[in-house]
Amino acid sequence: MFLLDTHTLLWASSQPEQLSSRVRDILLDSENLVYVSMVTLWELSIKQSIGKLILPKDFFTGIFETGYRRLDISETHLLHYRALPLLHRDPFDRLLVAQAQADDLALISRDKWIQAYDARTFW
Repeated sequence: MFLLDTHTLLWASSQPEQLSSRVRDILLDSENLVYVSMVTLWELSIKQSIGKLILPKDFFTGIFETGYRRLDISETHLLHYRALPLLHRDPFDRLLVAQAQADDLALISRDKWIQAYDARTFW
């Protein structure tokens, strides 16, 4: 089971050539359960609302029609978040790490700061 980092979701939907071949294989395998966190959608919503990002009109509904599964934020995720060392200052990325740890998901990210945490990562 896998969890997509924000940049991974964006590249998978619009620039798949930016993904490693390993990540492309994971995403193309229909046997894999791939999650998109509400954390990621929250981050993208903020970036879109302040003009840092332009997304297709149906982006937020369309990603779940492609087979990705939705991951909500739970109290367990917040407990893991509070226990994380401050290796990375981005609260969205830290919450993704906490979700990956709590739910035993492999986090697909190229971010070296995310990879510094005690969580399974792929790139």
